[in-house]
Amino acid sequence: MVHVLGVALPDLQLARLALTNFYGIGHKTAQRLCARLQIHDRCKIRDLTAQQITELASFLASPSTVPPLRRMPLASPTFQPPPASTPIEILRKRVTELSKPTGAEPLRNLKIEAEGRRVVRENIAHQRMIGSYVGKRHAMGLPVRGQNTQSNAKTAKKLNRVNRFG
Repeated sequence: MVHVLGVALPDLQLARLALTNFYGIGHKTAQRLCARLQIHDRCKIRDLTAQQITELASFLASPSTVPPLRRMPLASPTFQPPPASTPIEILRKRVTELSKPTGAEPLRNLKIEAEGRRVVRENIAHQRMIGSYVGKRHAMGLPVRGQNTQSNAKTAKKLNRVNRFG
């Protein structure tokens, strides 16, 4: 069993499924993480190398400080390579222009474990502070998203009671 940032990842589980053990990482985010760190879909935790585990731990520790991936564009079907007499400096310049990172990376704003829980807690506190309907439902320990309360609100009452006076 591998421990990454205090979370135990089972050896026999697929890496992309084991990543969902982190609070704040679902299936889609786990799939993106595996693609970002070049971990195969069918790779199990026990098959990861020490370097891959280290990369995973460093990425999850601070995803906003990781440098963005350089994207190499694919050639179009009508691509004509430059002549062989083209100087290498010009070719390198073209490659660096084409491979600049584009757009915002979705994993950059990743918040996991304590940070993710803190964000959710702050959002609920904000809803309660402004006096919205959702905030009032949270404060009373009732379902927030329009569920029926006459017969089946037991789970919501248990879950929403946690931060009632906090």
